[in-house]
Amino acid sequence: MSVLEGALLGLVQGLAEFLPISSSGHLLLGKLLLGIDTEASAFKVLEILLHVGTLIPVLIVFWRDWIDMICHPIRNHTLALLFLASLPALAAYVIFDMDVFDSGWFLGVSCLITAVLLLLTDVVSRHRRVARQKVGWLNALCMGLMQALGLLPGVSRSGSTISGGVFSGLERKEAARFSFMMSAPAIAGSLLMEGKHALEEGLFSQLELVPTVVGVLVAAVSGYLAIRFMLRLITKVPLSWFALYMALLGLCFLLLQLAGSPLVPAFELPSLADLIKLSL
Repeated sequence: MSVLEGALLGLVQGLAEFLPISSSGHLLLGKLLLGIDTEASAFKVLEILLHVGTLIPVLIVFWRDWIDMICHPIRNHTLALLFLASLPALAAYVIFDMDVFDSGWFLGVSCLITAVLLLLTDVVSRHRRVARQKVGWLNALCMGLMQALGLLPGVSRSGSTISGGVFSGLERKEAARFSFMMSAPAIAGSLLMEGKHALEEGLFSQLELVPTVVGVLVAAVSGYLAIRFMLRLITKVPLSWFALYMALLGLCFLLLQLAGSPLVPAFELPSLADLIKLSL
């Protein structure tokens, strides 16, 4: 991997993590376009490190919130709410084998799912007269359930969690704010679980140092800009514009699959045994 490829992947990760367009889906697209083996173990580690890059702006933008919730865990319930919101995705990660989606065969359908969620979010928020200004336990649980859906490459984590917040009665800007903070425990958990395996297998040594560092730094900077952008425009710009983009992307991907194009992987449904990690 060259420095330019590392920078491009970092840019994609940073922007798509916080814009409702799916960072995992766009990383898969980037790898396919660059001719990178999407199922190679080393590049799975690279994806984790790029996610760590986007953790940096979350810590910077919301630093006052992190300090307050850590210093005052009784008065400030945000830490407990983030823990609750992380449980559904953790359960889905333990139960389901998400590696079956690594080739990108499901990407077109996932993009369409994101488009539908964003359109519904616009409709619900447009017709609601009163919305909650503060995250509650039900909001956190609903957003957590939607974050589990966001494990599918192509289903936007930020888009699905914002949708979960709005569907459960939360104001859009507060839903976006909590959604971005939810990425911190998700990324940290992924780093702990996948990083341990990568260390044991010696996968970090397979990555080229300079392109990887450049990618992480670009992901951090672009992620910071994306957070600031979304927090300013979330109440002004309809999410339907992002929905239109995701719908067109998903349809194009599906058409290429139907045409049997070698540019995209074939659509092949896995068996239930392949999808579920746990066996009775």
